[in-house]
Amino acid sequence: MMMTAAGTIKAARILVMGAGVAGLQAIATGRRLGGIVSATDVRAAAKEQVESLGATFITVDEAAARTAETTAGYAREMGEDYQRRQRERITEALKRTDIVICTALIPGRKAPVLLTSAMVAELAAGSVIVDLAVEAGGNVEGSRPEETVLTPNGVKIIGPVNMPSRIAADASQLYARNLLSFLALLVKDKELKIDTADEIIKATLLTENGAVVNPLLGSPAATEAAASN
Repeated sequence: MMMTAAGTIKAARILVMGAGVAGLQAIATGRRLGGIVSATDVRAAAKEQVESLGATFITVDEAAARTAETTAGYAREMGEDYQRRQRERITEALKRTDIVICTALIPGRKAPVLLTSAMVAELAAGSVIVDLAVEAGGNVEGSRPEETVLTPNGVKIIGPVNMPSRIAADASQLYARNLLSFLALLVKDKELKIDTADEIIKATLLTENGAVVNPLLGSPAATEAAASN
């Protein structure tokens, strides 16, 4: 917000959809720039993280949120009833939103559509949507990779791709640290040792002794069972 002799300019209202790593960074940046930030996520754990950054959390269904997170910390794909109620709640919020940043991804699946064309139409002319999930199919109907789409009601939908390449030095440093930490679990005294009792190694192990041991690569039934654990 800016107060001048000629009047007051209201602060921009920002909605972040998906409060993972990218979403939390978007919230923090929006707050630093002086925006009024709100966020939503299907995971119950995200509520405390969002509020710790000074943003308002939009809750759809607290009971469903408690089972919406996998053991790896990622979001599950929610059912149609939850998605319907989420769209209704978000549509109301969009009527007073200037900027929407979408970051929702589901590992191994197409990105969920969070904003339909009808919902985008609720935004005021001049509003901006950034779809960071555009490479995985997009969270927004009508978004296109590496393009800025102007909707009939004057909303810009931006679809940036390969965002890590735009912060190459920092992204490389963080990625290298992750690789080093992972290799430290596998290499002991200069020898490769695969400890299947380690949760991280067990989750990333694909095959062992010629057999597929990762349930996500097995039958559809096995994959569904693994997703529910």
